[in-house]
Amino acid sequence: MSTSVEMLTDVVPKLIEREEDRFRASRKESDRMWREAPEFISKGVPSSFQAAAPQPLFVDHGKGSRVWDVDGNEYVDFHNGFGVMVVGHAHPKITDAIKRQIDRGSHFAQPVEDGIVVARELARRFGQPKWRFTNSGTESTLDAVRIARGFTGRDRLIKMEASYHGHHDALMVSVEPPPDRMGPADHPASLPQSEGIPRAVVELTTVVPFNDTGALEQAFKEHEGAVAAVIVEPAMMNVGFVLPDQGYLGHVKEIAHRHGALLIFDEVKTGVTIAPGGATERFGVTPDVIALAKAIGGGIPCGAVGGREDVMAVIEEKRVAQMGTFNGNPLTMAAARVTLLEILDAKAYAHFDALAETLQGGLDEAIARHELPFHVITMAARGGVTYRAQRVRNYRDYLEIDKSLAYLSWLYQSNRGVLMAPGAEENWTLSVQHSEADVQRYVDNFDAMATDLRR
Repeated sequence: MSTSVEMLTDVVPKLIEREEDRFRASRKESDRMWREAPEFISKGVPSSFQAAAPQPLFVDHGKGSRVWDVDGNEYVDFHNGFGVMVVGHAHPKITDAIKRQIDRGSHFAQPVEDGIVVARELARRFGQPKWRFTNSGTESTLDAVRIARGFTGRDRLIKMEASYHGHHDALMVSVEPPPDRMGPADHPASLPQSEGIPRAVVELTTVVPFNDTGALEQAFKEHEGAVAAVIVEPAMMNVGFVLPDQGYLGHVKEIAHRHGALLIFDEVKTGVTIAPGGATERFGVTPDVIALAKAIGGGIPCGAVGGREDVMAVIEEKRVAQMGTFNGNPLTMAAARVTLLEILDAKAYAHFDALAETLQGGLDEAIARHELPFHVITMAARGGVTYRAQRVRNYRDYLEIDKSLAYLSWLYQSNRGVLMAPGAEENWTLSVQHSEADVQRYVDNFDAMATDLRR
C-alpha cells in the first residue's frame, strides 16, 4: 500500500534538522562570506532568489558537469545557473570562442556578423522570420509585450497565475500569490509581486489559471477588444514542471486570434532545453511572438525576441522602440553561435534523452519500491520530481504539495554531491557534459532519502 504525504509528516522535520546540521558543518566559508556580504550587498546576495535556506552557497569555480564551492565541496551541477548552462561549465568551444573575440574587442555597440548567423539559426529552429537581441529573459518578455501592444494598439495583457516572466512591472503580477489573497480559482486576483509596482499597471494584467481555456475565454469576454496578448510559458517551470494539457496551447492560440490578440510564448526556460526548437517544436504550436534567453547564450548574458514578419514590422516602422547598448554584444553573439551551431546539435539532444531515460527509470523504480506519493517528469535537458502523486495542472494544484519534502530532497542532494536550484520547484537542468554516472548519483541520493523516509 502506498504511503501518503501525511504519513511522512513526523519523520521529515527530524531528517531536515539532521541534514541542515550536516550542510552547515561543511560550509563554514560560505557562511563567513554570507555574514560579511550584507554590509555592502542587500540581503547578502546579488539576486534575491539566492538567499535560500539554510544559507547561500558561494561557488568558487565550475568545470564540465561540476562546480566547487568556496569550502572545496564538489557537486554534480543539476542547477546549471537556473537553466543557463546546458553547454556545461567552461566548455572548450565556448571558452575558445570568447577568447578569440575578446582579443578582437569586447564591445562596439555596432552590429557584428555573428548576429546574422545566430538570428538565422533561431529562425530555423523556432519558425519566426524576424529577430532582435536583448540581454536577459526579463528584457525579452518586456520587449515581447511592448511589440504586441504596439501591433494591436491595445494595452491589456493576460498571463497565467504563478508564472514568472521576469522582473518588469507589467508581468510581476500574481507570481505565486499568497493563498489568502489570490481570489477564486476560476477568476484569480491580479496582485503585485512586491511593493514598487504601480496599481494602474497591475490592473492592466488579467490573470487566469494555466490549463483552463474556459477561464481564458471568459477573460476575453470581460475585456472584449482590449487584450493585446496572452503570454504563457508553454510548460510552466516556476512551480515545478507543469505540462500543458493535450491541445491546450493550440486552443489558447485560437482563442487569442479569434479576439484579435497575439500569443506570446515565454521560452526563456524551455527554449533549446526540451527540444532543439524548444516548446514550439515539442508541442507543435507556433506563437506570434517568442521570448528567449538563458540557454541560447552558452553562459553569457543573452536574450532574443522573435516574431511574425508583420508583427516585428512595428520595429522597422518605428512604431515600437527596441534598443539596448549591449544588444547583440560580440561576446554574446560569439558564444551563442558556437552554442547553437556546434554544441546543441542532434547528438546533444540524443544525449539528453539518454540521460533523461536513466533519471526517469531510476526515480520511477525508487518511488514504486518505496511506495511514495511522488512522480517524475523529464524532457530532454529539463525535469524534476513532484512531491505529489497526481499530476500538477496549475498553481492551485502546486499549493497542495508539502514543500518540506522538496527542501529535504535539496539538502540530501547537496550533502551528497549534487547541486540543485533552491526552492520547492525541484526542477533540474542537465548539460552536454553530464554523464550517466552523474545522473545516477542523483538517483542514488534520491533513493537514500526515500529509504530514510520509509524507515
